[in-house]
This record gives sequence, structure tokens and C-alpha cells, in this order.
Amino acid sequence: MENIVFEVFTAALPAFFRKEKKNITDNVSERNLCERLLHYIERELEKTELSNYHVDTEYNRKQGGQVKTIINKEEVVVTITCYLLIHSCGDVVEHDNLLALEMKKSAVRDADKLSDKQRLCGLTAIAYERVWSFGGLHIRSIFVGIR
Repeated sequence: MENIVFEVFTAALPAFFRKEKKNITDNVSERNLCERLLHYIERELEKTELSNYHVDTEYNRKQGGQVKTIINKEEVVVTITCYLLIHSCGDVVEHDNLLALEMKKSAVRDADKLSDKQRLCGLTAIAYERVWSFGGLHIRSIFVGIR
């Protein structure tokens, strides 16, 4: 499963960079770029055995429609929204979040980049009590820097 997700992502990137070059060079927001990337990932995902998975931007729900939360390194429960997520919408609990992606432009402050990296680490941490994350080897957290 992990290899399929990686192949889907790497297959989607060339078309994304080629067709979204103007958006990237015009300095549109990271959220807009993630929304655009979603379409390229969906096309590639449909070609695989994971076609029943969803690709969403700004998704903030977990099983049962509850707000998605993680425990940060200070052991505080925080709500999260991930820029782009390949997931089962809670239908496949043992393999829900297959890819979590945050995107930052290179000119963004390092503190903001670190915050995103910590959120991705939280998404891939082992589940704790009612705080959900998959915690398995099949999640890929990807941090993409756009210049």
C-alpha cells in the first residue's frame, strides 16, 4: 500500500508542475496549490486498487464525524486540519490516513514550517485514547517546499 501511495504521488507531480506553473510563479497560496494538486492525485489514485480512498484538502474530521485531533509534544490535545490528505474517511480504520501533505513556500518563516512538520508528525504518531492517528508504517507525511 505504501508503494502505491508513493507511486501515485510521484506520478501526479510532473503534470501538476507543468500545468500549474503559472499559479506557482504567480505566488498563489499554498492552499490553492494543494487544491490543484488534489486533482492530479485523484486521477492517478483512480488507476489503482486504492480508488475507494478519498483525496481532500482542509479535511478536519475523524471517525464518527468528530473533529480530528492530535496530541502535541507538550501532551496537549489540539485540533488539526491538514492541507491535503489521502484517506478512507474512517471507513478503513487500520489504514485510514495514507498520505498527509503540508505545503509551504520557501520564503515562509522557519517557525511556520516547523509547526507544519510537527502537525505531520502528530498525524503519524501512535493513537492515544480518543485522539486518532493511524501510527502505522503505511502513512506518509510529506512536506513539500515550493519556491
